[in-house]
Amino acid sequence: MPVQIQTLEQAIRAAFPVSHLEIEDQSSGCGESYSVLLVSVAFEGKTTLAKHRLINELLKNEIAQMHAFSQKTFTPAQYEAYLAKAT
Repeated sequence: MPVQIQTLEQAIRAAFPVSHLEIEDQSSGCGESYSVLLVSVAFEGKTTLAKHRLINELLKNEIAQMHAFSQKTFTPAQYEAYLAKAT
């Protein structure tokens, strides 16, 4: 059964205080490849690896059903710096 964006969003919002969340189905709607960008104060003081492990553990059942999963995780300050670099 394909993974739905709503399933991912509900799980993330239930587990983390979300400042910003983008979930993109990169598989043309078949639910096998997702990209997630998550901004949360819960990531303060954590390394990128630690942040990714938190997401991977939270979504382990969903990720097991996917072909590909990518993530970008930021604190609010890191996200502001990321946006500033993009412009």
